[in-house]
Amino acid sequence: MISETLFQNHTVFSFEVFPPKRSAPIDTIYRTLDGLRGLRPDFISVTYGAAGSQNSTSTVALAAAIQNRFGMESVAHLPCLYLSKAQALETTDQLLEHGVQNILVLRGDKVPELPPQGDFPHAANLIAFLHSSRLHLLAACYPEVHPEAESAESDLQHLKEKTDAGANHLISQLFLDNACFYRFVRRARAAGITAPIEAGIMPVINRKQILHMTSLCGAALPEKFTVMMDKYGDNPEAMRDAGIAYAVDQIVDLVSHGVNGIHLYTMNNPLVARKISEATATLFH
Repeated sequence: MISETLFQNHTVFSFEVFPPKRSAPIDTIYRTLDGLRGLRPDFISVTYGAAGSQNSTSTVALAAAIQNRFGMESVAHLPCLYLSKAQALETTDQLLEHGVQNILVLRGDKVPELPPQGDFPHAANLIAFLHSSRLHLLAACYPEVHPEAESAESDLQHLKEKTDAGANHLISQLFLDNACFYRFVRRARAAGITAPIEAGIMPVINRKQILHMTSLCGAALPEKFTVMMDKYGDNPEAMRDAGIAYAVDQIVDLVSHGVNGIHLYTMNNPLVARKISEATATLFH
């Protein structure tokens, strides 16, 4: 289990991966994990299935493999909107059976044609339900405000409800302007949120991908980034290298400002993760 002392000694560095498509065997991601293992992350988180899907089998299997086969601490994502109490307990028991004690609790995306289960309308509800000494519970936060929030103030209030319910570790949605993250952290601390906050960094190696992601989460595109994307967006290799450089620049600035941790959205690309890790390795000691 992730220790509460993890953030006391160094800047945390962690990764996110996602399970392979249902048509592909779980073994297809083992090559990715082999590439990530040598980078010695503090932990690796595993995303859940598609919106509204409650087939947690691949997430549990992958989290278990990270924990036991690859010898790294794993975190399993668990969206709650379409989850019943029975399903929440069943999935948690499966994770614990495999030695996985870390869960990132999310509300999850809404599916218009699918009515929510009703047991956990918000992440804070599931956090309170699962809160125990056997689990390390994490929650998500949005530096630039959740797209569905009524206001920045209400969004912060909901985040405080998550930590009050038992989340003792936060991971941010991606952002491309560090100033937005710094403002968010100041506001969170002023609101009494004391949990460590990891900064979520997504290396931009594909123009279409990042435009889709930012449209979903509402992250702003600073001029420095759009100039880079306009210059290199049609050259895959140049865009990859520029995106890696941009992410490295973000990380150096964040660590210099005393960020609690960096959570790298690897997109299952160990080459990109390795290049970023090598460029920033001495920052995390």
